Formats: sequence, C-alpha cells, structure tokens
Amino acid sequence: MVRNIAVIGGNSHPTFTEAICTHLGIAPSTRILNKFSSGETRCEIQDSVRGKDVYIVQSFGVGAGADRVNDFFIELCIMISACKTGSAKRVTAVLPLFPYSRQPDLPYAKAGAPLSVSAARLSAAPGSSSASTKAADAYTFESVPATPGPNIPRTLGFEDGMDVADMMVTSKANKHRTDGSSDHRYTTHDYENPMLIMAVQAQTGYKQWMAQAGSLVADLLTCAGADRILTCDLHESTYQGFFDIPVDNLYGRPLLKQYIQHRIENYRDAVIVSPDAGGAKRATAIADSLGLNFALIHKERRGTKHSQTQKATMMLVGDVASRVCILVDDLADTANTITRAAKLLKREGALAVYALLTHGVLSGDAIARINASAIDKVVVTNTVAQTAERRAACPKLEVLDMASMFAEAIRRVHHGESISVLFQWD
Repeated sequence: MVRNIAVIGGNSHPTFTEAICTHLGIAPSTRILNKFSSGETRCEIQDSVRGKDVYIVQSFGVGAGADRVNDFFIELCIMISACKTGSAKRVTAVLPLFPYSRQPDLPYAKAGAPLSVSAARLSAAPGSSSASTKAADAYTFESVPATPGPNIPRTLGFEDGMDVADMMVTSKANKHRTDGSSDHRYTTHDYENPMLIMAVQAQTGYKQWMAQAGSLVADLLTCAGADRILTCDLHESTYQGFFDIPVDNLYGRPLLKQYIQHRIENYRDAVIVSPDAGGAKRATAIADSLGLNFALIHKERRGTKHSQTQKATMMLVGDVASRVCILVDDLADTANTITRAAKLLKREGALAVYALLTHGVLSGDAIARINASAIDKVVVTNTVAQTAERRAACPKLEVLDMASMFAEAIRRVHHGESISVLFQWD
C-alpha cells in the first residue's frame, strides 16, 4: 500500500482509474463530478487532499462518449484547481491519451466534395438506379474524404444504412489464391483502379489560419495548477517542450512487444511495418529490439503540370511477400491510414496483417472501415475506453491493459524513483 497519496478519476475512463488503484492497493478518492442544469461542470472533492500527493486520471477520446473531449478537459482543469485550493502538496495530471496532441488533416477545399468519378455519380444522381449501381460497383474508401468534414458527421457512403461490406470488390490478391477457400473482401489497391486515385488540394507544410492548440493546452493545465504531467506515447515527443513543468512520457512499446512474442505464431519470420514515414522511428525501435525485418509505406503526392491538385499514392519499401506483417503506430483515429496500408500489404502478398496501436481512438466510421478492411487483427491498449458495444461491433478488436504500467509509474513518481528504469531493458 502506498501512503499519503490520493488518486482521483474523471468521468472519461473510470475503469482505468479503478484498475490503477487496485495495483496501488488504495481506494479511489470520492468526488462529485457532474453538470448543473445550465451545462456548467460541478466538482467537489469529498476526501481531504491536504498535504497529499494527488494524481488525477483523465483520458481523452471518443470511447467513453463522442463529442465530450472538451468536457473532459474542463473537468480535468477544475479538478486540478480544486485540489490546489484544498492544499494538496503536489498535483499530477495522469493523461493516458493527451488531448490535442494530434489532429487529423482535412486537406480538401470543399469538405465532402466528390474526389472521384464514383463519388460524383453517387452524389449527382441519387435517384438514378443506373448511376447508383455504377457507383456501388466501383466504391472504395478512396472515393470519399478520409476525415469527415463540417456538417458531414460520417464518411459519405455510410449514410442511409448502406452496407459497406457488400459494396467492396475482391482484390486480385484473393482472386489468384490457389486454394480458392478465402472469401476475404476489402478495398482494391490504388494501382488496380487508376481512375480512383485521390486528387487533393496541395496543403503541405504550414496551414495558414489553422489553430495550433498544443501550447494552449499546456498553458491551461499549468495555469490550473498542475505540477507534473504523466502521459503515454505522445504523437510528437517534442510536445513536452510546451511545458514548464516535468512531463513523463511512458511507452506502450513493451506491452506491444510482449503481444508479438507471445500471441503471434512464428513472429521471428514476421515484418514490422510503419504505415507512414512519421512512425518509422517508433516501428524500427520494435523491429531492432526483436531482431525482425522492417518495411515502410511511403505516401507520395505528385502534382500535375497544369493543375494545383495532387495525386496521392502509396508505395511499399521492403519485402513482405508470404510473410506476416505487423503494422505499428501510436494512434488510430479514423483508421484510414492503417486500412489503406493493410490493403497495400495484402496486394503485395502478405499472409496476414496485424495492427498494433497504443491509442485506439477509432472515431467516426473507423469501426466499419476496419471490419471491411484487409486487417486480420487490431490490437489497442486501454488508454482510451473501449466499451463493450465497441468490442461487440468489431470482432477484430483486442484490448491490452496498461493500468499496471501507469500504477508503477505513479508509485515511482511518488517515491522519487526513476521512471526510465521501466524501459531500460525494453
């Protein structure tokens, strides 16, 4: 049992808070955290925190409820302020998934505008049976924006009860299997449908008038009274530079490595794959520690001579033929990147595709996209609440527990011990 410590949980992920307290051998501090009829947040810490080392656990993501990320953040700031007002010795904000550290791009001039012939036909003549039939036959995920735009809550094509799985076309990788036993279906590869390659506006580099909320979130937490931040797998490690207080960034890598070693058969013949160039360093760290081969998927955008639009294609660097592929990334939001990567790997001859992710945000139509994709298994941690409804809706989803790692990190911070020792033999 750890003494002179208080662990308080927000409303975002109560089971995660309870699991941390179970490992620490203490009970969560009682609090009242709800809303007034006006919509304002009410917070009351019912246990004394005077002179105690307080840890406030609040995760983010849509797992516990869509469109509540901002509510969870306000709850966190108010709880921090309440503990400082209650004369807490030190307040540490425990954020398994840090808010606003990564936001999906929306590189489209008109949100929801058709990006291909099939999408144009689908939107232009919704009442025409011939047009809708042609659109359905040629449907791919690349024919719609990857991220829903304003006033479009979900990706075009998932509305009106349309069955996405029935709209998929079988890829050549399955058509040419010798046994003919597999009926796995997923979207076709870009190169098989050159007319469906995305043409997007050139939006690379700095985006004018785009708000960057990273430093603002850091300032708000500091002004609320946080003395320390404990988080996991920041999308960018340089994010710690926004803070003037200590930031401990844990890693989900040891847990993912254990899964590879104990749950994937013949893993020594597998290939670790990074779905984009930004995650190459993260994936190579796992590949080097396990002694596995590494492959990289590069997203290439080439502009045309007489237009400002760009054609986006994906190319694989590495050999994955007749091998199990393990996609490694820190976060999956709309799941567009990993599903497109899995499709490319299956086309290049991969036997199976596993996606190992630290944070499974899985917003919008991500679950439907994963179910209709070439991914065989999606493994995430419980840094984001994965509800029973979500697990039932996605049979490919498997959740790993990170509460013990956070509990050990809290214990070490409380006693002034080293955090890096946790990953010294990773």
